[in-house]
Amino acid sequence: MSFHLIDMANWDRRERYEHYLNDVRCTYSMTVDVDITSISRHKLYPAMLWLLTSCVDRFPEFRTCLSPEGPGIFDHLEPSYTIFNSEAKSFSVIWTEFSGNYHEFLHRYERDVDTYSSSCRLYPKDGMPRNTFDVSMIPWSSFTGFNLNVYGSGDHLLPIFTMGRAYDRDSRRLLPLSCQVHHAVCDGYHLSMFIKALQDAIDSFSG
Repeated sequence: MSFHLIDMANWDRRERYEHYLNDVRCTYSMTVDVDITSISRHKLYPAMLWLLTSCVDRFPEFRTCLSPEGPGIFDHLEPSYTIFNSEAKSFSVIWTEFSGNYHEFLHRYERDVDTYSSSCRLYPKDGMPRNTFDVSMIPWSSFTGFNLNVYGSGDHLLPIFTMGRAYDRDSRRLLPLSCQVHHAVCDGYHLSMFIKALQDAIDSFSG
């Protein structure tokens, strides 16, 4: 994992970054239905984790993070995601090392879920790296809008994804997906291009 500081003096996004981080601190979310018909034979959660990570790694806007030395870009992100303890009715947050080979990632995912799904701790798996982005799923409800209110200093620049319950419409299987981003590093154009890339990746996924 490498983190490359941005050269602020020559960054063409500097004016927008400083405005939406310092003057009008602004995050926003967009909720879309992605068509998951083509991956309906696969386990949905690990498949979507793999697809989201693959697409996040294609867009520097989604890998930009603020460090004590200033903003920079990770060369790669790992998925950090929630798992549900059905007995305790609570969730935990774990992470799984990504692999470009889906079957290898699926093996790692299943091993981690088997290991930690009975935990009542919030973060049961030690060693979470800095280069993670957040994913969660609410499989009990579909939604047309979802917004996270992340307080604190308001400088969390990495994206956050939330999935809902999939449903059928017009012979297609659709999945609500909320994408929360920071306007300092990601505009509507970048998010729209990401969503298109994700849908293309889902359509071509062979597993």
